[in-house]
Amino acid sequence: MTKPVAEKRRVRRAPSNTVRDLADSVSKQSAEKKDVYQIFAEKVRDNKQLKSRWAIMQETRVEYFRGKEFPVFLRDHQEVKEILGLDKELDAEEIINTLLRKNLIVRCDRVLKTVRPGKKKLSSWPAHLEIHNEQVFSKEDAFFAWTFMKRRALWQTILSFLWPLVALAMCLFPVYPYQVKIVVLYSCAGALLFIVAMLSIRAAIFGVIYVLLGKRIWIFPNINAEETTFRELIRFCPKNSEGEPPKWTSRLFYALLSVLVILLLRHHAPDEAARARYQSKVSNIIDEMLEWSPKLALSGMLEKQQPVFNATEKSHPVGGNWSGDSKGAADLSDGTEDEVPVTDVIDT
Repeated sequence: MTKPVAEKRRVRRAPSNTVRDLADSVSKQSAEKKDVYQIFAEKVRDNKQLKSRWAIMQETRVEYFRGKEFPVFLRDHQEVKEILGLDKELDAEEIINTLLRKNLIVRCDRVLKTVRPGKKKLSSWPAHLEIHNEQVFSKEDAFFAWTFMKRRALWQTILSFLWPLVALAMCLFPVYPYQVKIVVLYSCAGALLFIVAMLSIRAAIFGVIYVLLGKRIWIFPNINAEETTFRELIRFCPKNSEGEPPKWTSRLFYALLSVLVILLLRHHAPDEAARARYQSKVSNIIDEMLEWSPKLALSGMLEKQQPVFNATEKSHPVGGNWSGDSKGAADLSDGTEDEVPVTDVIDT
């Protein structure tokens, strides 16, 4: 009797085990599929053929691409779709929707939805974005931002470990040798002068072309822009701003305003004496900063403490009398007793 019961129990347990195995297999497949889409997203983001830009979204810098360029990218790079395995036959819309469901990307919309004055159309790559209400794929003016952290390169990891050492080195600048201080000072001054000069030349060239030709052309990239990357900073290619050409009245107004500003600056410029005085003050400050060292600081502290020690030694009484005053009085008395009055010499 017990044997058939055991067999029945064994038979009853078999379906539960199969269900459990199926559930485990489904979970493993879903995990593998999630990993596959994660790898796919990383490969797509690292590929430079898909154009992307940086923007500000909710006070955070994000990297985004345009929805209308994603189908073209998948059509030209079929090897990237091979990563998806069984889902490689899906079209661009289904892949984007899957990435949205897995929170690997988020659909964004431009903050400024109206054309600015003086321009014909909206910017192709807006600098400020916000999250779109409908998280679905769209080709019509749709932007998609990556939500995961990009893998750091080896040199970025090394730099992250070197930043604390750089901060410590900056704090120890006063104790550097004189030659090292000179190198650091001229390097920082040269970098600052380069930035100011590039911004000034950029503005001057833009102003001249704007007044004479009526075109908005930027020769150098804008260093002050938050969304500008390092690669964009080293691209010294002309950039023509979109929009209709300005009117001749506005060009004349800005030309007269520039001439007026130049005349005012020249009129209120300091004279030679004032420039020499300012230069001497600045040079003295720089010399004090460069020549300072811990040895000089310690010697200055000892010199300040030395008169205090001498005063305390002279103020100690010896035998009930003040040693310093009694000795001085004795010297004075001895000197006065040995001297001969001048009147007595004249009388003799």
